Amino acid sequence: MKRLIFVALFAASFAATSWADVTVKSTVSGKGMGMSTDMVSTTYIKGNKMRTDSISGDTTRSMIFDVDNQRLYSFDSKKKEADSWDMQAFGASMQSAVDTSEMKASVKANGQTKTIGGKTASGYDMLITLPTTIGGKGGMKVTLNLTGPMWVVKGAPGTAEYLNFYKGAVEKGWIFSDPRGAKGSPGQAKAMAEMYRELAATGGIPYEMEMSIKMEGDGPMAGMMAKMGNISSTSTVQSVETTDLADTLFAPPAGYKIKEQK
Repeated sequence: MKRLIFVALFAASFAATSWADVTVKSTVSGKGMGMSTDMVSTTYIKGNKMRTDSISGDTTRSMIFDVDNQRLYSFDSKKKEADSWDMQAFGASMQSAVDTSEMKASVKANGQTKTIGGKTASGYDMLITLPTTIGGKGGMKVTLNLTGPMWVVKGAPGTAEYLNFYKGAVEKGWIFSDPRGAKGSPGQAKAMAEMYRELAATGGIPYEMEMSIKMEGDGPMAGMMAKMGNISSTSTVQSVETTDLADTLFAPPAGYKIKEQK
C-alpha cells in the first residue's frame, strides 16, 4: 500500500478547436515513507482525459482521469482488475475532510533560466502551506509544506492541451493522486491539487520539478509522523509528442474486472 501511494503521488508529479493529443515522457526519482524509488512515467492527454503509466521494476501502474464523466480508474499490469471511483462523490467527501481556508499558495518567477531538452526553461519557486490534521477532524494538528523549484517551458508543442486539461480538472475539484492515499492524507492530496492549479497559471509545461513535502507539528507523536511523512522527488521531462492517441487508451483494458470503490 505504501508503494502504491508513493508511486501515485508522483505519477502524476507529471477542446474547442482542433486540439492535439499529448504524450509526455519523464523520469522520476524520489524518497519518502521509508523507501526510495526510480520510475519512468508517461502521461497521455486527450481533451479532458488523462492517463499516467508509471513503471517501477517489473510493474506498470496506471491511472485514468476522465474529467467529463467524473471517473477515475486505477490498475496495474499484474492484476486483471481495475478500481473505479465516482470523483464527484469522492470530491465532496474530500471537501468535508479537510479545511483549505487557511491554505497559502504561490508560484513565483525567480528570474533564472536553464536549458532542458534543448528548450529554454524559466525558473519558478513554489510554496504551498496548509494547516491540517492527521486522523481526520480532532486528530493531531500539523502544517503541511510543499516546496521546491520548477523549470517551466512555454510555447512548446502540446502546451495548450496540457494546460487545458489541468485547468478543467482543478476547476471541478479533482485530485491527482490515488484516492486510497488521499483518504489517509487529505491535506496532502489537496495541497498537490493546488500545486497543479498554480502550475497551470505559469502558462507552460514543467520540464523539471523538485518537490519536497514536509509536515511540522508539536509533541513527540506529531514529530514522529512529520519525519515519516517527509517526501521528496525530482521529475524531468524527456520528451513531449503531439501524435494522435487511441480512445481505448483512456479506458481500463478489455477483460479487466471493474471494482467500484467509495
